[in-house]
Amino acid sequence: MFAAEDKPMTLDQLIEDAQRVLRICNACRYCEGYCSVFPALARRLEFTENDVLYLGNLCHNCGSCLYACQFSPPHEFQVNFPKLMAKARGETYRRYAWPGFLGKLYENNGVAVSLISALSIALLFWLAGALSNPERFFAAHSDAQGSFYALMPHNLMAGVFGAVSLFAGFALLMGFLRFWPYMGEELADFFKGGPLSEGVHDALTLKNLGGGVEGEGCTYPNEQKSLARRTFHHFTFYGFMLCFAATSVATVYHYALGQPAPYPVTSLPVLLGIAGGIGLLIGPAGLLWIKHQRDPEFKVPEQSGMDAGFLVLLFMISLTGLGLLIWRESGAMGTWLAIHLGFVLALFLTMPYGKFVHGMYRLAALVRYHLERRRPVPGIAPE
Repeated sequence: MFAAEDKPMTLDQLIEDAQRVLRICNACRYCEGYCSVFPALARRLEFTENDVLYLGNLCHNCGSCLYACQFSPPHEFQVNFPKLMAKARGETYRRYAWPGFLGKLYENNGVAVSLISALSIALLFWLAGALSNPERFFAAHSDAQGSFYALMPHNLMAGVFGAVSLFAGFALLMGFLRFWPYMGEELADFFKGGPLSEGVHDALTLKNLGGGVEGEGCTYPNEQKSLARRTFHHFTFYGFMLCFAATSVATVYHYALGQPAPYPVTSLPVLLGIAGGIGLLIGPAGLLWIKHQRDPEFKVPEQSGMDAGFLVLLFMISLTGLGLLIWRESGAMGTWLAIHLGFVLALFLTMPYGKFVHGMYRLAALVRYHLERRRPVPGIAPE
């Protein structure tokens, strides 16, 4: 497709252009069956700023509407709905980040920020071990000797990563608590059983990347319909959740059952971690691959680094984690441990200010969508 010139926009210009495009889409309604965005759009005659940000997070950027649109570039109307919604999502990430000044970390240079953060932390871990006690750091430690816990005590490791995890979780919670009321919703409404369960179902199954009623997938990375993006997303998300499950089971083993790590390869925590690690190799690599092939018409340059940075961190965490498992009883274990911990800590530190947050805002938008479906519109019965 012909790519229109992509000029930087102020917030006011973004909202004004979004309102223009949404009015055109509302009059046309050709794409009404593609995803949840268009039924939500059709419930409105005018579009406020919070409507724009809500619809931006409801959009999954599949691209089907752009290829179907008769007003897309080079038409004089210049309707590029997916790119406009992507810009609205980016504005959401910056606006509701907590603390606010950190929301600009991922603008334009997400890969650089991710790699520099991870490698800097890894270097600090490596120098601390290699200079303070090189004989111990470069020695081989068997599982019976504690393996990597022979270099960093469990309580120290748990304390450092627990504190960072609490900060990341609190920052994400604050972002949600700032975003949800801005849409005009009461906090209690988010927890209503029907809308919440339907929103969670749509998020976990990536229903809106399924290609509508036909189920042929979305037009990503090009005009040919494909389930590739949905599949790689599933590998990424469920790989992450398996790794989280591995950590959770290991915590139960350590504190409830009195069985400290390291655990044998056939144990449940390690098997879950291996499965999750494989998923986090396939998923992020696949998403980066199709992102590289993405039609230029959809690309938002100021967000490309943020997207790629998150995927690179996930991939490197998996790669170094599997490497640490393979060489955990060798003299290279200390180096693998330092690099792995560097990438893990970098992920948690940047989690509230990068691509990870899209899942939280998208879930909120999906829950709101199902709340709205139950509310009557003047002249229209609820669904």
